[in-house]
Amino acid sequence: MEKLVVIFATDNGKSYMDRHFGDAEYFDLYEINQGDVHFIKRIKNVISNTEDKHVSEQKAVGIAGLFKNDGVHVLVSKKFGANINKMKTKFVCILMNEQHISDSVKTIQQEYDRIVAEWDNGESRHYLNFKK
Repeated sequence: MEKLVVIFATDNGKSYMDRHFGDAEYFDLYEINQGDVHFIKRIKNVISNTEDKHVSEQKAVGIAGLFKNDGVHVLVSKKFGANINKMKTKFVCILMNEQHISDSVKTIQQEYDRIVAEWDNGESRHYLNFKK
């Protein structure tokens, strides 16, 4: 795989928030490979403030729909709710412990082959826990 398209859940573009992935204000989209990192765009989360709360099929579908045309492979956050079980069939979900997205980018570059291998598992993929 030439590059990974990665979404980071954030409120400010620099760090993670202490809420579930689907409750972020924004999703920052990056293209990452082992040598390069490119910020592509910020996506406003218009789903988080709807009536669809945690563990809702509609919320999972709505969140995934925000970036369905962007070729996303990976979702990254400090926390995921029970919807991780729905999301991991479409994406590699990664739990990070770092506070700053820039540190997580380095981790993704270091774990690139492991992430690609998990992506290749298709709908039977598991989430990855990079919490240290």
